[in-house]
Amino acid sequence: MVRKTANDFPPEVLKAFDQYTHGEINRRGFLKNVAKFTVAGLSAEALLLSLSPQFAQAEQIAPDDKRITTSWVEFPSPNGNGKVKGYLVKPAKFAGKLPVVLVVHENRGLNPHIQDIARRVALDNFIAFAPDALNPLGGYPGDEDKARELFATLDQTKTREDFIAAATALKTLPDGNGKVGVVGFCYGGGISNFLATRLPDLAAAVPFYGAHPPAEDVAKIKAPLLVQLAEQDERITSGWPAYETALKAVNVKYQVYIYPGVQHAFNNDTTPRYDEAAAKLAWQRTISFFNQHLRA
Repeated sequence: MVRKTANDFPPEVLKAFDQYTHGEINRRGFLKNVAKFTVAGLSAEALLLSLSPQFAQAEQIAPDDKRITTSWVEFPSPNGNGKVKGYLVKPAKFAGKLPVVLVVHENRGLNPHIQDIARRVALDNFIAFAPDALNPLGGYPGDEDKARELFATLDQTKTREDFIAAATALKTLPDGNGKVGVVGFCYGGGISNFLATRLPDLAAAVPFYGAHPPAEDVAKIKAPLLVQLAEQDERITSGWPAYETALKAVNVKYQVYIYPGVQHAFNNDTTPRYDEAAAKLAWQRTISFFNQHLRA
């Protein structure tokens, strides 16, 4: 089967899907908006299915891969939901202390794709920890629509404190070198930016197409940033000039890459919005950035 790409869908359909995945319209609204773009043999429901994640087909690193070890761990989060639970992945063999990367999911909780991302990070000789913001509600439910519905009910103030607690706990992992970086995608990109404003000892942050922090908080950023954006992601990328102005005003060290012609979520290889060339380049830059800033 030939894999579909963003180029196989009208821009209006991609925009409607982005609105749907971010809660601006519901499922019925998506189906109504794209009905006029259906073709013979392809219903609006089929369009939605073809745009939705295909986790098994995209998995790169199996959970039982012998090159890694995985476990589920909890850290206390007294200012958040009491505890933060997530997926901890380490290389099976390593020498000395390793840097640690906090991996933050999109707005559906810790789904199989983000678990796979954590395993990829570990194979680049880091310790990776991917929290599940949905843990207070029973964890990722195995259904993306249900996950999105649950996510909208979270107390975001407490959830953000959970991510702070996770990053803080990771600094003292026995196998860690005391340096912690964060990478996040969409919602997680916004959390990456947020953590940079809240944690003066954060060693590096890599937000992928995430919401930018308020201008008044930018002066609190001490970590170097690697900002990864999609040219066709107007919702996020249109805010970059103001963010960049704020970063320059307080001399924050940053790099930015705006990948031409690609959509929001271009790194997510479970959906047609994935762009292989941009994703591979962005990932190479991410690992290089972490190697530069997290290793002793």
